[in-house]
Amino acid sequence: MAGDITHITVHCSASPPTTHVDAKVIDRWHRARGFLKIGYHFVIQIDGDIERGRPEEIPGSHVKGFNTGSIAIVYVGGLDPQGRAKDTRTPAQKAAMAQLVRELLNKYPGADVVGHRDLSPDRDGDGVVEKHEWLKDCPC
Repeated sequence: MAGDITHITVHCSASPPTTHVDAKVIDRWHRARGFLKIGYHFVIQIDGDIERGRPEEIPGSHVKGFNTGSIAIVYVGGLDPQGRAKDTRTPAQKAAMAQLVRELLNKYPGADVVGHRDLSPDRDGDGVVEKHEWLKDCPC
């Protein structure tokens, strides 16, 4: 399995950080969209606690065309009070994310750490996915 993982993909929950969101809430959101279960492998709470989502052995459901071979991390937040994209990560979330990514890179050496937006198509063909090409701002 380790050699099959090429990406560690970071997402945000696209919710204000004041809204209660956890793995169970995201699981309900994803099931309502027709997923079998939560699409992310890990959920990082506001306080830095890390919840497990999908088992790592099961491909996620988080970026069309990149689910196989990718481990998905989502942090709770990503929107300001007006609903605009914003990096709302708390110091605890940043520390937890850094530790989790280190652990995953040790487990899956050679994997690239990317944001959901980085897997958007390079529509102008210049070899770089630029902000105007992002399908989502995620991970904000």
